[in-house]
Amino acid sequence: MQRFQCYIDGEFADGEARFESIDPATGAAWAEMPEAREADVNRAVEAAHRALYAGPWSKLTATQRGKLLYKLADLVAENAQKLAELETRDTGKIIRETSAQIAYVAEYYRYYAGIADKIEGSYLPIDKPDMDVWLRREPIGVVAMVVPWNSQLFLSAVKIGPALAAGCTMVVKASEDGPAPLLEFARLICEAGFPAGVVNIITGFGPACGAALSRHPKVDHIAFTGGPETARHVVRNSAENLASTSLELGGKSPFIVFADADLESAANAQVAGIFAATGQSCVAGSRLIVETSVKDRFLDILKAKAEAVRIGSPLDMATEVGPLATRRQRDHIEALVDRSLAVGARLVTGGRAAEGAGYYYRPTILDCDGSSSPSLEEEFFGPVLSVVSFDTEAEALATANNTRYGLAAGLFTRDLTRAHRLMKGIRAGIVWVNTYRAVSPIAPFGGFGLSGHGREGGMAAALDFTRTKTVWLRTSNEPIPDPFVMR
Repeated sequence: MQRFQCYIDGEFADGEARFESIDPATGAAWAEMPEAREADVNRAVEAAHRALYAGPWSKLTATQRGKLLYKLADLVAENAQKLAELETRDTGKIIRETSAQIAYVAEYYRYYAGIADKIEGSYLPIDKPDMDVWLRREPIGVVAMVVPWNSQLFLSAVKIGPALAAGCTMVVKASEDGPAPLLEFARLICEAGFPAGVVNIITGFGPACGAALSRHPKVDHIAFTGGPETARHVVRNSAENLASTSLELGGKSPFIVFADADLESAANAQVAGIFAATGQSCVAGSRLIVETSVKDRFLDILKAKAEAVRIGSPLDMATEVGPLATRRQRDHIEALVDRSLAVGARLVTGGRAAEGAGYYYRPTILDCDGSSSPSLEEEFFGPVLSVVSFDTEAEALATANNTRYGLAAGLFTRDLTRAHRLMKGIRAGIVWVNTYRAVSPIAPFGGFGLSGHGREGGMAAALDFTRTKTVWLRTSNEPIPDPFVMR
């Protein structure tokens, strides 16, 4: 079996223990991973703290930081295929997606390389004579980054890139489910020439690793991606160190289709939105809200596409849907589908595990009209689509907003004025109109409600890793006249 190590203070090292990582396509162990515990977490945070305040990183100019990020981007591009194969092997995400996605991850590092020397302060036209006042933007400090198992290299890039551009140091906790690609990525950090301690990458389990990291007294900010329940633990832990948080959480995203839409295009987008990545995406378009007059026709199109999806080995470029990442994820999906059917949802297609080894589940469509299906409220994080219909625009909007989440939404219509009305009314951090699942390093993403707070991507993300310092400079040579009066 392959063996992986943590990366702490510029060196590769085992954790206090080790554990086996499971190949989701076979259900068999394929690699040994380091299990970081509290002592390892402490070493990593201390290394990041030294690098921030005493090491060479603190003396680099913003332009020099940008050049290191450019080097990292080139290395990601050069090693994209190897990283893609590791991510596919360890998480089950199909190779045709990991190959494309990781190649594009390089563009995120290039974008933030260019931003590094463009994070500016400002001069304040203060209302007092003989005073110059300006704002400096400085690194927020040591950042704890907690990344889930789906799309680890992408979901870490949207944190690591802007944090490095802002001048922060960090400890990145890869998910214990499928950490191989991020642990391997540490080799590129080393090769790019980042000073020791700037980026530390570990993996381990919740109480001994994740909790120890999020409550550490020298952590200044926590950037977390995952589910709301784990996020609540993170926020409680942050009460120990009063670290600020940015949370990119789950979603139950509405996908609205009007009768005037290009139904073939909408169907392709819906397939991408719910069956791509085996549905294991925070922006999965898991609630189809379709106009009644075209519902049956649209479901016929979707059913045919779902049943034609090629299920197979995630390492085969012809595969379109691979396994779920873990057995417990498949068990969760099976239970939620069964509960939904029990209260009146109608099975259109799928609804069962695929034959053979591994954690496969067939693309599934549930018609939930007239039922109080839990599938309309709870996040599957799998290839299951729940469908309801509407008759009026107001009904479509109310149904779309009938959720505790608010990460993303899709809207398909040829009526431009309707699109503008609805994009304003939909409560979500991202609204895609006549497209779905498009991303760019230039465009921020993030959510409302149980989908979290803060934004990743764009200049906004880099600024989130800074804090302002107000500097007052008195320009008069005259003595301060009265020391007991606030100026």
